Amino acid sequence: MQIDFHYYATYCAAILAGYSHEESLTVCYSAQFVDCCTRTLLSSIGGPGHAATTQLQLEMMDAKTDLLGLQDITRTWASFHFLPRDLYADVKGSAIYKAKYRLLCGPNGDLLVKTVHLAKDKSLQAVGLAMHILADTWAHRYFAGTPSLVINNTDYWFYELLPGDDGVFKERPVNFRHNPGGKDNLETGSYIGTPFQPSERSVMCLGHGRAGHLPDYSFMRYKYLPAWGNYEVILKENPNDYYRAFTQMIYAMKFLRGQSEHFEKDHYDMEAADPYEIEIWRILEKRQLDASTDWKAFGEALSGQEIPAFDESRYQEEYYNAAGTDKDDTFLGRFILAALAQKSMVTNAIFKSGNLLAGYSIEYKGGPFEGIRDFMLLLRKASEKGGDHE
Repeated sequence: MQIDFHYYATYCAAILAGYSHEESLTVCYSAQFVDCCTRTLLSSIGGPGHAATTQLQLEMMDAKTDLLGLQDITRTWASFHFLPRDLYADVKGSAIYKAKYRLLCGPNGDLLVKTVHLAKDKSLQAVGLAMHILADTWAHRYFAGTPSLVINNTDYWFYELLPGDDGVFKERPVNFRHNPGGKDNLETGSYIGTPFQPSERSVMCLGHGRAGHLPDYSFMRYKYLPAWGNYEVILKENPNDYYRAFTQMIYAMKFLRGQSEHFEKDHYDMEAADPYEIEIWRILEKRQLDASTDWKAFGEALSGQEIPAFDESRYQEEYYNAAGTDKDDTFLGRFILAALAQKSMVTNAIFKSGNLLAGYSIEYKGGPFEGIRDFMLLLRKASEKGGDHE
């Protein structure tokens, strides 16, 4: 997904879940910031590099693809953008194939439940971060947050389904091309994707890079033949998935703000969205590269308030100028703590499943304790509050 859904649509969902305008702005800013919080940014403001929730293209170009490098990449992308649906999936094949297959992203997995519960009674920044992850489980399903040719590759058999005037969808072959400075062309069906690399470990085969931005467009319907699916047709209907993502966010945020007692798999708040269903579907199915304008107008109609444009640098000076432990109580400080907790939870869950693709992890409970250095900031915070964390 991109800024139109993570920022503006998340704002709309937060309003429908009962958050105030200001609270919704914090939630949606944090949801979008997941796509901005790189090691480069954190270094510039004096933040912990291990709290990075994404990687710049330049960072990826310099990333090592040895064992430790791949584990570092997987910790970031599997934790925040390609949350594994079933770490214990029953699949035949070699040990390394099983490990990669079990990192396939998808909605309504056990880790999604843990992600939402992890944000309960935490900051609004933690809520926004969880909503980014939840939404991405729908958009990024069938791809994995670890470099893998066999899992994430696409080939020439890839078709976009175009709505016809007669209500029947027509198939059009997708033309993927590598042009980092280019734009997708909706008229010709020419889309930007990462170039083919024969290496199983190539970062070009991370996530949905080979499929370009097609998973990020709410209007997109496509089908393809992934190797992991025994070359059987996979049909992806984004409008349906995005609508479920939107209504699941409402359901999750009502739980997080205490309006409901439970968050369970495969539950959605269709009732809250029902009065606006026609408008939401109009936005979701409109063929455009960026739906921000439409989602913004919808959100402002819901709240009667203006939604400011997203400004990546808005809270950086506050964090940079804060002294010592005061950083934790800044806007970005609360986001960083949420990011460290999420990365720790996911990494630990992957490790406990017997999968080493995200590296080794240590389960911990609050208290003075020297654990993996990735999460020392979180450990200190938990110790100060006497918390009980995994």
